[in-house]
Amino acid sequence: QLQLVESGGGLVQPGGSLRLSCAASGFALDKKAIGWFRQAPGQEREGVSCVGVPDVHQWYADSVKDRFTNTRNNAKSTVSLQMNNLHPDDTADYYCFDFGTLYWGVGTRVTVSS
Repeated sequence: QLQLVESGGGLVQPGGSLRLSCAASGFALDKKAIGWFRQAPGQEREGVSCVGVPDVHQWYADSVKDRFTNTRNNAKSTVSLQMNNLHPDDTADYYCFDFGTLYWGVGTRVTVSS
């Protein structure tokens, strides 16, 4: 079955770091444009970042710029989001999205709290 699966979420204190990964099952991500979205409790889903092809085409929401970074591992067909200096308002469910297949991952939960 073709699908995207996110991983790497968890509980972290403010100022901590997490790395989220988006893995493809049944297809490759090496030539796909991938977006990250998040949805906090009671809020609408919002865009976080996007990495295109080539990788120099990138976008970050102002709220995460200089803290979050997109990376690719083409050999493993994964895309990662490195999240540093996390804030409590980064708490949300995070989803990856493939602009080629229009597939969504099921999401991974990030909780930033002391």
